[in-house]
Amino acid sequence: MQSKPHMKLNVRFWSYFADVTGCRETAIEAEAGSTLGQLHDLVCKQFPKLADARKSTLKVVGVDYQDDDFVLSDRDEVSLFPPVQGG
Repeated sequence: MQSKPHMKLNVRFWSYFADVTGCRETAIEAEAGSTLGQLHDLVCKQFPKLADARKSTLKVVGVDYQDDDFVLSDRDEVSLFPPVQGG
């Protein structure tokens, strides 16, 4: 049985997400053709404390905000930002 091709993605954590994860970035392997939402699920499995902010996390691929349906490519850089707070 052949395994599906994989891609490597660099995930960067911003603001208090870096404190919660204990790192500023990590490399994650995902199946080729994975979406941003699927990658976010993998990240939340690796860093369960991020799951609470799952629905309000801002996601950027390269320099553009993207939604969960965005299809990732090998070596994409994904940045995860906590929800914007202010007043």
